[in-house]
Amino acid sequence: MKNLALPLQGAQMLFVAFGALVLMPLLTGLDTSVALFTAGIGTLLFQLVTKRQVPIFLASSFAFIAPILYGVQTWGIPATMGGLMAAGAVYLGLATLVKLRGSHFIHNLLPPVVVGPVIIIIGLGLAPVAVNMALGKSGDGGLVLVQANTALVISLASLMTTIAVAIFAKGLLKLMPILSGILVGYGLSLGYGIVDFAPVLDANWLAMPHFVAPEFNWHAIAFMIPVAIAPAVEHIGDILAISNVTGKDFMKKPGLHRTLAGDGIATIAASAFGGPPNTTYSEVTGAVTLTRNFDPRIMTWTAITAITLAFVGKLGALMQTIPVPVMGGIMCLLFGSIAAVGLNTLIRNQVDLNEPRNLSIVGVTLVFGIGGMAFGIGSFSLTGISLCGIVAILMNLLLPKPKKLAAAAQA
Repeated sequence: MKNLALPLQGAQMLFVAFGALVLMPLLTGLDTSVALFTAGIGTLLFQLVTKRQVPIFLASSFAFIAPILYGVQTWGIPATMGGLMAAGAVYLGLATLVKLRGSHFIHNLLPPVVVGPVIIIIGLGLAPVAVNMALGKSGDGGLVLVQANTALVISLASLMTTIAVAIFAKGLLKLMPILSGILVGYGLSLGYGIVDFAPVLDANWLAMPHFVAPEFNWHAIAFMIPVAIAPAVEHIGDILAISNVTGKDFMKKPGLHRTLAGDGIATIAASAFGGPPNTTYSEVTGAVTLTRNFDPRIMTWTAITAITLAFVGKLGALMQTIPVPVMGGIMCLLFGSIAAVGLNTLIRNQVDLNEPRNLSIVGVTLVFGIGGMAFGIGSFSLTGISLCGIVAILMNLLLPKPKKLAAAAQA
């Protein structure tokens, strides 16, 4: 029985992460089987870099949903993957700087006044896409895929179920609000007869995931690099969280530089196969808290289970049958939640917006991002999140700091 315990616990952790793991590729048009494969490969690489000391699972990063949607629509999947590989390289750069200069460097380069508004823009950047999908349309609103009244019932049911489970559920169920919302929305879709099972019937039981080789387009690279700011900060928060849960300081051993490098290598590897970038999963940290089992070998089995399921062709086909309104309803909460995380970053760190310097950084970043500001010279152009990230960082570095803030930074 002891020999079966670890594989079963690993499968349970994948079940906890499954809803969020597959939601990201479903929203962005990527292959769910590839996402499962790259989550497993990414986790194993992370364990290799960190010497298998941290009980954490890596999978699809929500912070990249809006950028990937834009990237796929603008440059296609291969070029978007090239941009995501560059974002993974940013992690390696940050890991090197942390190794050389200590973790305080990250906080000085990316303080809350920079990170907060950038995360808000990531969340709100494609809010119209969520609303269009909730109303049964394609992301750009150009096609009607499901009749509006039917779509609204399904999307609201998915949304309300996700909210209800997140707030009222207890135990393991509380860790799976997204999966619960998908199941309820899918059930309603079956009742309305809008689910097409033809892809499932046509699919083989065993099938190779649809891997996509990356291409390198400097427009996509310039767009994606600043996006790495938000998940890098999220990574630090997740490492602190799992450290608190286990009673071990993973910031020191194996070290933040190793965990950042592991996350970066996992993201580069995922993008090389055409999968979504990886990040440490808070859902799994919550499950670790609940089960009180801190053995990192469990995550090895979680990764092996994910890789195995990636080659089940009918599972990938089944994921593709989920109707647009189900995803749209959940996206309404998801994108808003990401924006709320950015807002909470400002509040939790007591960023004083009465201070003209802080107000200038936050205000300009938000207006540039929401308004669609673009700077261009010849064929070179910056817009959206890439522009916001660069502008926020430059303003923070160039604008003089108040005396109290400068003294605190030196201390």
